[in-house]
Amino acid sequence: MKKLPISILLIAFLCIAVFRSQAQNKIPPPKSLPAQRFTGTIVIDGELSDSAWKTAPLATDFIEFRPTPFAKETKTNRTEMYMLYSNDGIYIGGYCHELSKDSISTELAGRDGFGNNDFVGVIFDTYKDKTNGFEYFITPLGEQMDAKFSPNQNGNNEDFSWNAVWKCATKIKNDGWTFEIFLPLSAIRFSTKPVQDWGITLIRQRKKTSQTFSWNPVDPNVNGILTQEAFWTGLENIKPPIRLQFSPYFSSYINHYPYNDPSVSNTKTSINGGMDVKYGINQSFTLDMTLIPDFGQVQSDNQVLNLTPFEVKYNENRSFFTEGTDLFSKGDLFYSRRVGGMPMHHDEVAGQLASNEHIIDNPTESKLINAFKISGRTESKLGIGFFNAITNPMFATVGDDKNNIRRIQTAPLINYNIMVLDQSLKYNSSISFINTNTMRSGKDYDANVSALLFDFNNKKNTYE
Repeated sequence: MKKLPISILLIAFLCIAVFRSQAQNKIPPPKSLPAQRFTGTIVIDGELSDSAWKTAPLATDFIEFRPTPFAKETKTNRTEMYMLYSNDGIYIGGYCHELSKDSISTELAGRDGFGNNDFVGVIFDTYKDKTNGFEYFITPLGEQMDAKFSPNQNGNNEDFSWNAVWKCATKIKNDGWTFEIFLPLSAIRFSTKPVQDWGITLIRQRKKTSQTFSWNPVDPNVNGILTQEAFWTGLENIKPPIRLQFSPYFSSYINHYPYNDPSVSNTKTSINGGMDVKYGINQSFTLDMTLIPDFGQVQSDNQVLNLTPFEVKYNENRSFFTEGTDLFSKGDLFYSRRVGGMPMHHDEVAGQLASNEHIIDNPTESKLINAFKISGRTESKLGIGFFNAITNPMFATVGDDKNNIRRIQTAPLINYNIMVLDQSLKYNSSISFINTNTMRSGKDYDANVSALLFDFNNKKNTYE
């Protein structure tokens, strides 16, 4: 009898070992929940007493993915979630079972604040591209959290500055808590296909045990949650409503500051007015506009002593620049605080004064005339973003001891422009191009920067 060489036996053993390892770690195919339309009414009160819930498709048997991956729920903490849809929107109801009330973790944390709370939620991947989604979460006290979910070069990104208008209600029971959610079709983006399948991720967190569950199993060693989503199948003939929103404003200010110069008034008044507009061009693209905005109500910055040659980057608190900006953040090239920021020659005014002159007024912010942005993603998974903003020329006012007044320009007329193209690819991969352009009138310098970025993953999303 001929003996096989040891090397061949070793290779065969390794092949068997790899095969067995892959078989043991094999994840079952994604779960699927049929979409069921109904024509009645559901009162959003947190109770599951409406007759529609009795025949609604049920998602249960959730699987833990933190801290013990693939562990099953117990009977005392099982999760039940129901989903329905109508011509008006999407209804989600459920029961989060617990051993007693004391097992429920609750805290008032405010909108988009998870705090020390249990919560349940759903992530919709309406285009099934596994890269862009809409998240909706609620706590046992009925507080809402919502966000846009999109990938970036540093991993998955949740934009909680995005807010939609939707309803929810909860009830705390002796053995858990129940909830009901109504998402109007205006609160979500989707295609116009007559029949659609959506990706869904159903999530529950139990704070006191630090456990997070999902309906479809999630492997923490695989990149991304949307890449491991379940499916909601068979939505038929849902039509998006017109999305048009006007937000006019009116504001007035009275500022009092005692000057030592009797020729300068100690009191200054100003009246402002403008409008924000949001319009859904279609289900893929949204137009946001702001005309003569007033950001006086925005949280002010902390004072920072900067002894470096680099500018301090402050947080952006202006809603127009924080909502729907995931495309414009590609490559970290766009720093929105430069738009309407301190005039570039603000600190040079003191050096241009004559011996008998003093500064009467030197604005610390540039006046934004208008700004708009168009952003969205086509059915071929191409994200397109376009941003433009214009700021007024700014002037400092100086006077002398003879009451002569003159103005010194501290900033020219400036146009800011951004264009982004982001193509989503298979396996949570993408390739992006972004161009940022700043044009200043007069002798001040212009700026133009472009970047090409890519993010490639293997089929199993284990290597990037």
